[in-house]
Amino acid sequence: QVQLVESGGGWVQPGGSLRLSCTASGRTSSINAMGWFRQAPGKERQYVAALNRDGRFTYYTDSVRGRFTISRDNTNNTLDLQMNSLKPEDTAVYYCASSSKLRASTLVEDYPSWGQGTQVTVSS
Repeated sequence: QVQLVESGGGWVQPGGSLRLSCTASGRTSSINAMGWFRQAPGKERQYVAALNRDGRFTYYTDSVRGRFTISRDNTNNTLDLQMNSLKPEDTAVYYCASSSKLRASTLVEDYPSWGQGTQVTVSS
């Protein structure tokens, strides 16, 4: 069993930045792929970014590529998402997810462990 806890969300004006963090506990040795997903009101949870265990391979959805950066520290069991040039359409609850699969996936169904989510609001 893996437990994930997100932090770092909040309110920011368009063009601003936020850094989200996710701390894993429990059976962390089973974690390989990790990712960030987000869910806006009335919308389905959708992929934002993902990476494999050593962080060598990173993936981003088109709308955030060039603005967001995903990274991880396996020694401290943390996953980060640096978000720059934020837009109102980035407003959502952001979730951290993990999987024992070696390959990073963009699919919600491929991640059995999830955090509780942290709210990100971008508005003026």
